[in-house]
Amino acid sequence: MDKHDFAPDFSWPVRVYYEDTDAGGVVFYANYLKFFERARTEWLRASGIGQQVMTEKHGVMFVVKSTTVDYHAPAKLDDELNLTVVVERLGRASVQFVQQAWRTNGTKKELLTTGRIKVGCVDTAAFRPSMIPGEVLEKIKSTK
Repeated sequence: MDKHDFAPDFSWPVRVYYEDTDAGGVVFYANYLKFFERARTEWLRASGIGQQVMTEKHGVMFVVKSTTVDYHAPAKLDDELNLTVVVERLGRASVQFVQQAWRTNGTKKELLTTGRIKVGCVDTAAFRPSMIPGEVLEKIKSTK
């Protein structure tokens, strides 16, 4: 798949603040993972999945298993970013996402970063892999 071929299931706006930048005035590379985490959390919330409710009701939670990030162009202080979330693969106990950070400037969009993040569902007591609860799985499927 080309880096532009992902139609977003969800998008979330973020403004770049001074605290997000490094000494060179660009977004510090690790901060994209924070941005992606926020976008996934908001995607879950918009899908009707509360992480705290998941923990309290089902005794499970999502944890990050792996990440890969490709950096295409830098974001800078005060940039307006649009973070996208795409469910690339849904398993019985994991979800693989493709997430992108785009800079928006009027009608112009520029791809800055592409990440693949895999989350696993774990039992909160033992931190062992667990199946995604049926009602959560159905809500994820309905976002597609």
